[in-house]
Amino acid sequence: MAPKIAVLGCGYWGSNHIRTLKKLGALHAVSDSNSARAEGFATEQECLAIAPAELSRRDDIDAVVLALPPQHHAQCAIELVEAGKDVLVEKPIALTVADAERAVGAAERCGRIFMVGHVLRFHPAFEKLKSLIDSGELGEVRYIHSHRLGLGKFHTENDALWDLAPHDLSMILAITGTAPLEVRGEGAAILDNLSDFAHLHMRFPGGVRGHLFTSRLNPYRERRLTVVGTKAMAVFDDVEPWERKLAVYRHAVWQDSGQWAFTANEPSYVEVVQGMPLTRELEHFLDCVTTRDAPRTTGEEAITVLRILTAGTVLHD
Repeated sequence: MAPKIAVLGCGYWGSNHIRTLKKLGALHAVSDSNSARAEGFATEQECLAIAPAELSRRDDIDAVVLALPPQHHAQCAIELVEAGKDVLVEKPIALTVADAERAVGAAERCGRIFMVGHVLRFHPAFEKLKSLIDSGELGEVRYIHSHRLGLGKFHTENDALWDLAPHDLSMILAITGTAPLEVRGEGAAILDNLSDFAHLHMRFPGGVRGHLFTSRLNPYRERRLTVVGTKAMAVFDDVEPWERKLAVYRHAVWQDSGQWAFTANEPSYVEVVQGMPLTRELEHFLDCVTTRDAPRTTGEEAITVLRILTAGTVLHD
């Protein structure tokens, strides 16, 4: 029998969790500070509507997905894990490293699952890219850069960096396997005092370099992660159709009489089995709740993401 899951937060992304958990046969209840909104989803999805304050006291709930404004995540997670509930917390899990550490520490003390909603870690194209890297297909990774650009999602609490970068940082950390030694950020606030553009430059152990560019004021949509290795380069482009989402470029670069030369080759597209990342993420969470195995996207990784965001944040007047 599937664990019984409640979703706290019935906004845009919470509603996606609600509908996906319903399809997986695990949705037991929905909850929101707006009781009418929760009742509407409960009627639509044929589940319970429970007040947020009641979730921690319910014996019929095994775990809770938190899809709230990030300033509320940490305290809600602490209350739930102390009540014996496992949690999946959407990104970012907090707005400060200290709050994130309190929440993750509480889960560890209470022996509860604490998973973070870095959903692109469960994208089939990224999973395939990671397997290519681990198998040595690209050689030694030397440089990683990601672009996450588009128009919209203007939050009052989060700038372009905090809203858009966590997914890419999670993927970069999964590839490098370590936190960066150095982080440098640049931002530009166009509309108000929150950055609408942001760059992060990172230096990792072993000389690996990383660069991330996010924008919410861009005329076109871009979702691209590029990994440069000593044998080949790979690009995960989520805007492309499935048959072209993962490309490998086997360019050749060498020195000839003291001069650099290169041969540019056409990309080869890697076959990727189609699958919805959110569905795969929630299936993984349900499995962790059942088996008690540690999740792929841990609280400790999310703390590292927050440390990078904090180090790269540029304040504006």
